[in-house]
Amino acid sequence: MLTPASRPIIQATLPLVGARLDAITARFYDTMLGEHPELLDGLFNRANQRSGEQRQALAGAIAGYAVHLLKDPAPMDPVKRSGQQLVERIAHKHVSLGITPEQYQLVYDYLFGAIAIELADVLTPEIAAAWTEVYWLMAEELSGREAQLYAANGNAAVWSPWRVVRKTPAGTHAMSFVVDPVDATAARPGRPGQYISVKVRMADGIHQTRQYSLSADAESSRQRTFTVKYDGEVSRALHDDVHVGDVIELSAPAGDVALGDSDRPVVLASAGIGCTPMAATLRSLSDQQSPRKVLALHTERRAEHWALADQMRQDVAALPDGQLQLWFEEPAEGAHHGRMSLKDVALPPRAVLHLCGPLGFMRAIRQEAIDLGIEPEHIHYEVFGPDLWLASA
Repeated sequence: MLTPASRPIIQATLPLVGARLDAITARFYDTMLGEHPELLDGLFNRANQRSGEQRQALAGAIAGYAVHLLKDPAPMDPVKRSGQQLVERIAHKHVSLGITPEQYQLVYDYLFGAIAIELADVLTPEIAAAWTEVYWLMAEELSGREAQLYAANGNAAVWSPWRVVRKTPAGTHAMSFVVDPVDATAARPGRPGQYISVKVRMADGIHQTRQYSLSADAESSRQRTFTVKYDGEVSRALHDDVHVGDVIELSAPAGDVALGDSDRPVVLASAGIGCTPMAATLRSLSDQQSPRKVLALHTERRAEHWALADQMRQDVAALPDGQLQLWFEEPAEGAHHGRMSLKDVALPPRAVLHLCGPLGFMRAIRQEAIDLGIEPEHIHYEVFGPDLWLASA
C-alpha cells in the first residue's frame, strides 16, 4: 500500500503525470532500446514499438496501477482483488516472454531517467519518491505473481523447441500450425482460451516474438495448435518461411482469460481471427460433452474469411446444448447480414461471456451485454498484442 506521505502527492500529481506519460514512455523506450538493442532480439516486439502501442500500454498500466492504489489502500491479494485484471494480465504476458525480476531494475533506471527529463519543470524529491514507490509496489506485485506462474510451469526453461508437423490453410487469410515437442521435456498443458508466445528468427537475424491463442487441443501436453492470420512481421514469417519439419521456439501456455469450472451458460463472441481462443474453448467443451448451454457467436466481413469455420461448426454440433449464430457483412445463407449485435440474440440467464476481436467490437458487445443483464464480472476479453483497453480504461 502507499505510505501516508505518498498518497496525497500521487493524488495531486496523477493528472499531470498522466498527461505526460506518453512522452515519458516514448523517451523511456527510445533511450533504453537505443542503449540496449539486444532487448529487441527475442523480447520486445519492434512492430509494437513502431506503432506506439507498447508505450501506450505501459503508460496505461502505470496510471491504472496508481489509480488502483488510491482507490484501495489495503494490501492486494494476488488472486482476489479489485485490481486483479491489470496485474494478472501483465504477469501472464511477462511469463510468456521470460521477464526476470532483475529486469525491473533496468526498467526503473530508464523510466525514471525519462521522468526526470519530461517532468523537469515540476519534479521535486518528494514527487520522485512517491512515484518511485508506485513503481516498486507494482514491480514487486508483478514479480511475485510471475514467480508463482513460473513455478506452475514446472520447467525452468522459458522457451522449448517444437517441430512443425502440419501446416494447413484456415480460411482465406490464416494458417493453422500443429507442432510436436522436439525433446522429452514435460510440457505443461494449457487451458482453453490461453496463448503461447512464438519466437521466430527474422531475415535480418533478429528473433521476434508474438503471442498466438491455442486454437485446438489446448489441454494437450504433447501437441500445440495455433492459428495465424497473415498480418504483421512474425505472422508473415510463419506463413512464408516456416515449413513442415522446421523447429520453432514456444513458451508455455499463459493468459488469464480461460474457461472456468462452472455450470453457467457460456457465450463466446468473436470477430475475425478472434475466433481462435473460442475455437479451443468449443473443442474442450465438445470433447467433454459438457452439459452447459453454449452459444457461439461469430462475425466476419465475408463467410470465406472465417478461419476455423469447419472446426467450430463441428464442435458446436457435437455439444448436447450448443448453438451457433453468424453475422457476415456480405450476405450469406444461414447468417445475419451486417455486424454482430446482441439485440438479435436471446442470451441465456446467468451467462458467462467471453470476447475476442478488435477493441471497438469488444467494447460495443460488452456494453450491449451489460445492458441486457450480464454482470460485468462475468464478462472476459482477450486482446491480441499490447492491451490498449486497459491502457484507456
